[in-house]
Amino acid sequence: MRYRIQHGPDTFHVDVHEVGAHLYDVTIDDGETVRVDAYKTPRTVYSVLVGNRQLEGSVDPREDGTLDVHVGTSAFDFTAIDERRELLVGSTGGTATGRQEIRVQMPGKIVKVMVSEGQEVALDDGLVVIEAMKMENEIKSPIDGVVTAVEVSEGDAVDTDALLIVVEPHPDEA
Repeated sequence: MRYRIQHGPDTFHVDVHEVGAHLYDVTIDDGETVRVDAYKTPRTVYSVLVGNRQLEGSVDPREDGTLDVHVGTSAFDFTAIDERRELLVGSTGGTATGRQEIRVQMPGKIVKVMVSEGQEVALDDGLVVIEAMKMENEIKSPIDGVVTAVEVSEGDAVDTDALLIVVEPHPDEA
């Protein structure tokens, strides 16, 4: 799986491939690949073995989407973006306005439809859950508005660019 990691002004691309129980090959910015043995202990504490070096740390997700990472006495704030999930749900590139056609960016299966036609939704309300590449992803509303069309049902297989849901802004916001 490929992640885009942001730490302050710096951005890194990290590839993580599971190769066994608790074993991962990790590559940062297409550099050298390192075998990592990582085990999650109770709560959010991880024990990580990289070569002969053993580290313990914690990873705490925060409401704003960043990760609060502590390793030893050092603390870091990261934003980790799963590039497959970003591809699946697309990117609005800013604040969305007007009529929104919610489309899928890769083939998958509809796991759950969370809204119905006529339902009011707020920004970031869940609309539909889709499974793609063995991951379930919740697609959220990009605007406050009203669902005017639901084009899928639970269990449907969908192709790339399939129309899932249409959300229209409230008439006074259009």
